[in-house]
Parts: sequence; structure tokens; C-alpha cells
Amino acid sequence: MAEEEKKEAEGQEEEEKPKKGFPMKLIIIVLVVVLLGGGGAAAWKMGMLDKWLGKEDKEALAAKPKKEEKPDIGPIYPMNVFIVNLMEPMGKRYLKVKVELELDSEKLLPEVEKRLPQLRDAILTMLSSKSYEDISDLSGKYQLRAEIIAMLNRFLKTGKINNVYFTEFVVQ
Repeated sequence: MAEEEKKEAEGQEEEEKPKKGFPMKLIIIVLVVVLLGGGGAAAWKMGMLDKWLGKEDKEALAAKPKKEEKPDIGPIYPMNVFIVNLMEPMGKRYLKVKVELELDSEKLLPEVEKRLPQLRDAILTMLSSKSYEDISDLSGKYQLRAEIIAMLNRFLKTGKINNVYFTEFVVQ
């Protein structure tokens, strides 16, 4: 008889355990539903729901300031071809390069034409101070371009040179 009572007591405990787990699952489900509902309400209140659904306010779009469009490229000033001996021990290598200058505005054109002898002299002097190793690879050409821009901008007062383009570059 004691054994039967023991089994009945164990059976009652087993039956009670699932009852304890059911309310916990219910609490978790309710909590998840409340959190999702609260998040959805917050998104709707802040107007994010319309953006996600593709229903942006037309007035808000009209009120946004448009970006100021900059021209892709400034005025180009082509220079004559430069032919210089490179700084080599035997002096057998030369460089032939055609340079075109990108100016920041049309207002700079008269000053560039006025200072053309100065600008050409500066470029010739710089090019003849370079060795083949200085300009033979891509990084050397980028470095040369940056040096030319910096040097020429020192001469100019009404504007600046934005870029230098090598439209011909031959080393022999």
C-alpha cells in the first residue's frame, strides 16, 4: 500500500510539472507579441513604416534641397609638347610629354596665357630634373602630376589648376 501511495504521489507530481510550464510559454508568447506590437507602433509613429512601404511624403520630397550640381570637368588649357633630356648618367634618355591643364574657372584663362612662359619654364625645369626611375611606373606619374599641380598653383593668383592630364607620355 505504501508503494501505491508513492506511485500516486509521483504521478501527481508529473501531472503538475506540465501545468507549471504552460503559463511560462504563455508569458513568453504574450511578451513577444507586445514587443512586436510596440515596435510596429513606434515605426508607424515615426513615419518609418511609410518609407519601408515606399509611400514617402511628397511634400517632404519637394521640401528637400537639391544638391548643387558641379561641372564634371573645368576648362582645359592645352600646352605644347615638352621634350626634355632625363637626368641620366649618360644622358641618353629623353621624355616627350603633352600636358593639358584643368582650370577651376574660365576667369583663369587670361592669367594662364599671360604667365605661359613662366609655367612652361617651371614644367621644363621639373621634367629635366627627373630620372627614368622616377617616372617609369604609375606611382611616379601620379607623383609627377601632383608636383606639377602644386608648382603651377604657386604662380597663379586668380584661380587654381585642379588637375593635370598627360595626353602623350613617351620615354625613350
